[in-house]
Amino acid sequence: MSIAYLKTGKPAADRAEEDAQVAGAVAATLKDIETRGDVAVRELANKFDGYDRETYRLTDAEIEEIIAQVTPREMADLKFAQAQVRNFAQAQRDSMLDIEVETLPGVILGHKNIPVQSVGCYVPGGKFPMVASAHMSVATASVAGVPRIIACTPPFNGVPNPAVIAAMHIGGAHEIYVLGGIQAVGAMALGTETIDPVHLLVGPGNAYVAEAKRQLFGRVGIDLFAGPTETMIIADETAADAELCATDLLGQAEHGYNSPCVLLTNSEKLARATMAEVERILTILPTAD
Repeated sequence: MSIAYLKTGKPAADRAEEDAQVAGAVAATLKDIETRGDVAVRELANKFDGYDRETYRLTDAEIEEIIAQVTPREMADLKFAQAQVRNFAQAQRDSMLDIEVETLPGVILGHKNIPVQSVGCYVPGGKFPMVASAHMSVATASVAGVPRIIACTPPFNGVPNPAVIAAMHIGGAHEIYVLGGIQAVGAMALGTETIDPVHLLVGPGNAYVAEAKRQLFGRVGIDLFAGPTETMIIADETAADAELCATDLLGQAEHGYNSPCVLLTNSEKLARATMAEVERILTILPTAD
């Protein structure tokens, strides 16, 4: 059987050109933040998020007011999810034992697990609030015992997203900023007049956030290069149906416009049926754009 591509993404040359443009834009923006600090951050927040305020850090009163908008059911769901993350993170931490041994008289060797002193957690949310990212970054840093945890998330539809802010707060964030994109990552890593720099950056983001973390690596630590979410489904018509394949593909594709999603199959019937299901589901999906 020969290989046939029924539908493909952008050509490699186009993707390479986009990557180069992103890298250039990020480098210039980080330099601007390093040079002009809060002024640059405010200009970027206005330009990309349409969000302006005297300081982007939420006060305790603002956090309480925002969290009050979360319904009891949503709060219960947040606490349940965070408890699962915390419990496993604690089990992981408990498995990392400190050791100290005297291998020869007076020769003492060992290691200690010491948390970093500050961490900046980025939680995406400009197009679609990623509440789970707050659990996975802020709550785990809290379990690790990090003394200073700051968290940034962009406004959603012009205002802070209540569920994300609630997840950050109950997760243990000491400072919460309504900032997105390069301006958030750059401010946390480089510092400004009002934001002290952190030692470690964690959290996913779009292509610009991922590239900013790549360029900042070395000046600060990072968790990993979390680029666009990608998925690959390998299926035949005996063990999968088109609706299930389409749902899985779209479930990952909604993370971002450049999230690659692939279906690899030896059934042209399943492939074409999946493509039809994708188009059908897009007519009813809130995140169709």
